[in-house]
Amino acid sequence: MMPRVRILHWKPAESAPLIEACRACGFEVEYDDIPFPALVKSIRHNQPDALVIDLTRLPSHGRDAALAIRRTKYSRHIPIIFVDGEPEKVEAVRKELPDATFATRKQLCSRIKAACTNPVANPVAPPGVMERYSSRTKAQKLGIKEGSTVAVVDPPRDYEAVLGDLPDGVELLENPASVHPVTLWFVRDPEAYLAALRRMRAIAGKTKLWVVRPKGPKSELNEKFLRAAGNEGGLVDYKICAIDEQWTGMIFARRKS
Repeated sequence: MMPRVRILHWKPAESAPLIEACRACGFEVEYDDIPFPALVKSIRHNQPDALVIDLTRLPSHGRDAALAIRRTKYSRHIPIIFVDGEPEKVEAVRKELPDATFATRKQLCSRIKAACTNPVANPVAPPGVMERYSSRTKAQKLGIKEGSTVAVVDPPRDYEAVLGDLPDGVELLENPASVHPVTLWFVRDPEAYLAALRRMRAIAGKTKLWVVRPKGPKSELNEKFLRAAGNEGGLVDYKICAIDEQWTGMIFARRKS
């Protein structure tokens, strides 16, 4: 019996070539477009013989799905085959899952068959999300890289102490007129946040836009408020970062039409 293959591809309109390539090999193919958490749960409860993940689009989604599958002992044994992808993205995934299978589209048939015939005996069990994240520096969490420039908007006086040690060559620019790779927008007043949303949305597609707010359950600037106002202004958040005991951040991007 040929293997039953589950395909992960984050662009349904572009998934057909990979589905057809697997069917041409004689595999039974399953594919559905469901949200990430439900997808991982579905795979755990209805386990395929192999999981094929396309790395050409949204490779971080594919990596995260594979890590989630590997963290659970009940699904850790499922062979994972990553297909194509940019070399640097592939290498980044390989570092975290060195015993997964990596293939080009031409190698797909033989690599899936080999992975199913000789599965990894003791697959890597990745660290938990919190353990993996806690070992990173503030700069890594915020996406601040060596030699980069960071726009700091409406910062408190002690913001340099808040950020702590940064990579070599990083330049912090207070309220610059130009756009830079990372923007840390410190907000302390709800009205000021609302008033500046349109202006900040204009740069959101060109920078990593962090909205940095004071911590505290009684603060008006809570996640719910920031998210609702941001959504109404055409922004969506996709990551949270605890910066220190006083400040926490949410990163926003422009909503795709």
